[in-house]
Amino acid sequence: MPYLISADLPQEPAGLRLRRQVEAGGIVTMPGVHNGMAALQARKAGFDALYLSGAAMTASMGIPDLGMITVDEVAFFIRQITRASGLPLLVDGDTGYGEALNVMHMVRTFEDAGAAGVHIEDQLLPKKCGHLNDKKLADPHDMAAKIAAAAKARRNLYIIARTDAAASEGIDGAVARAKLFMEAGADAIFPEALTTVDMFREFAARMEGVPLLANMTEFGRTPYLTASEFEAMGYRMVIFPVSSLRVANKAQERLFSTLKETGSTKGMLEDMQTRAELYETIDLAAYEKLDASIVATVLPTMDKE
Repeated sequence: MPYLISADLPQEPAGLRLRRQVEAGGIVTMPGVHNGMAALQARKAGFDALYLSGAAMTASMGIPDLGMITVDEVAFFIRQITRASGLPLLVDGDTGYGEALNVMHMVRTFEDAGAAGVHIEDQLLPKKCGHLNDKKLADPHDMAAKIAAAAKARRNLYIIARTDAAASEGIDGAVARAKLFMEAGADAIFPEALTTVDMFREFAARMEGVPLLANMTEFGRTPYLTASEFEAMGYRMVIFPVSSLRVANKAQERLFSTLKETGSTKGMLEDMQTRAELYETIDLAAYEKLDASIVATVLPTMDKE
């Protein structure tokens, strides 16, 4: 119960825990989680770090991923996921919500909310999903200034610079930007929307020694690769950003269609989490035990004269 009991809280800052995982070797696999329940289920499955996608956040709110949400709205998601799971959480910071001072505000807000890391991308507003067309790129030096501002504002937050330049400037442009962003203070690089295994391999070879993050999103431009395949190419982190939301949304779609057509949910029972499974996942018994262990408040009484 990592949220309520101080003895269960991680003693090391989230950013340092994520950094330690990345520097330990191998690859850190971070499934995307869009709420506290998904975070609990990912932790139960054995994952040690999680990812919060801007696309998943906005889709769960019923709006597109076009840079419309605010820092405080993202912080709400960060708090529920980190409180529920206690795991290091990497957060999608879009373009930083503005320029240098806005980026610094984002870093402070996210870190205070419990985030372990953030990635910032070199797009201009209105930003788009990295796997869509017609993305507009920021000047690389303007983006480097944002990274420098983020590094100045953080205490322990792990800062990843994302570049969307491969689609319009090729690998040469993406590598040049990545090197500039590392010089500005980034801890790692996220080359977005690479479209072939050879591109992933070349980027890693040209950024030797730099921690790299790969994005394994479905229905995008990237070929389907496993975490171990990314690791073999030299990547230290991989995210599966919207997978949990896609599965949940598809299941909900089937549920609502079944209910409308039949007037009952009975036909969906096999696909449902049971009451017992739900209570086990949220650890209801432990909360009830904790509640019962707390002595009820006794109000002082005054003797009548």
